Amino acid sequence: MTAAKPLLLLDVDGPLNPFAAPPHRRPAGYQTYRMKPDSGVAQHPYTPEHRVKPLRVWLNPAHGAALANLPFDLVWATTWEHDANEWIGWRIGLPREQNLPVIEFGDQFAERPDGTYVKTWKVVEYAAGRPFAWVDDQVDDVDREYVARHHGGPALLHWIDPARGLTDDDFALLADWAAELTPKENTDGHRA
Repeated sequence: MTAAKPLLLLDVDGPLNPFAAPPHRRPAGYQTYRMKPDSGVAQHPYTPEHRVKPLRVWLNPAHGAALANLPFDLVWATTWEHDANEWIGWRIGLPREQNLPVIEFGDQFAERPDGTYVKTWKVVEYAAGRPFAWVDDQVDDVDREYVARHHGGPALLHWIDPARGLTDDDFALLADWAAELTPKENTDGHRA
């Protein structure tokens, strides 16, 4: 029986869209898009709909292939939720017909009394003990401690600089982490 691959939980803003880079200096390899998805990601609570401006989103079309080559099952873990499949996936190079699973977060502005990020408990619930790596620009030590206490499997919470997005070093770190989970073959061909 083959074990399931670990999950790679993907945030959009920060890892895939380096929104914090200087506005006049789009990072190399990225393309600029203007988007106005229907979900809350483009909405402002006190601004009438007709005054909401499209979001400027920078995406790298090579990221899809790089993500697909990693030994993970990809899942959206973003406030874009289902809009990530419609607006983001194909623009980073994932097949247009490929809809990734989505973690739904509900009230994205709710504060947690334990100080964890609003996504953290939903990520743990979704993973249900399965090994996962989570790339996000808002995870910190409080979230790592929560995952350590409440998740029954290996987990990597990897902070991504929102001014740089995912880099080659991040892809290498993810590949190395996943490789550590894979049973090594002994010299006689048996799995250890």
